[in-house]
Amino acid sequence: MDSSLVSRRPPPLVSMLQGGPVALFLDFDGTLVELASGPDAIEPAPDLAGRLQKLAERLEGRCALISGRAVKDIERHLGALPTAAAGSHGSDRRGANGEALGPGPTGLPLAIEARLRAYAAHNGLEYEHKPHGGALHYRQSPERGEEAREFARDLAGACGWAVQEGKCVIELVAENAGKGEAVLAFMNEPPFVGARPYFIGDDLTDEAGFKMCEGLGGAGVLVGERENTCARFRLEDVDAVHAWLDL
Repeated sequence: MDSSLVSRRPPPLVSMLQGGPVALFLDFDGTLVELASGPDAIEPAPDLAGRLQKLAERLEGRCALISGRAVKDIERHLGALPTAAAGSHGSDRRGANGEALGPGPTGLPLAIEARLRAYAAHNGLEYEHKPHGGALHYRQSPERGEEAREFARDLAGACGWAVQEGKCVIELVAENAGKGEAVLAFMNEPPFVGARPYFIGDDLTDEAGFKMCEGLGGAGVLVGERENTCARFRLEDVDAVHAWLDL
């Protein structure tokens, strides 16, 4: 689907809730918080965790963050999360009570991580260790993006891992990691069972969540603009997301 066709805003959340149970799956960077020069430079809105708690209460617990970040990393910026969450591209899933759902993420073998770190150091990129893999950030050197993508794809293919691409970042992750799988896992657990799921996100990795929600009777909501998206609805930016969610 071409992004020029995705101009419709989603219906007001209050009207959607009048039609029956709704589940919301929310990306973090670029959706709830503005993108920044690096992963540690974000500036979440004051008391974002408290605002998310009120949203989760409106949804009777059917709200989850699904992010490429580790859950512990999100908590480092927000404090204890009041909602269910799936970090590490959906591979680290937890209920709202903090209990793990599933086996958890698979970390990169040390030899692969060493090659990523060496590549980043040699090319002036930022390497980020994650519980589920490793990321090369090239926001400060966008001209090196294509070369970094080629390196990561070759390395992943040779080692049996997968690649996730985002905005000025490329990650090596386990082949079973993905936001669509996280949505499906939550939808099979109370209190999500039977609800219409909607995924709100801005990045390429969110497309799997959009597609899964569409298949389960809901839809995706793209933040910003992008061609060839599976999303049915669109919100302009982070501020529009907060306004739509009444955060």
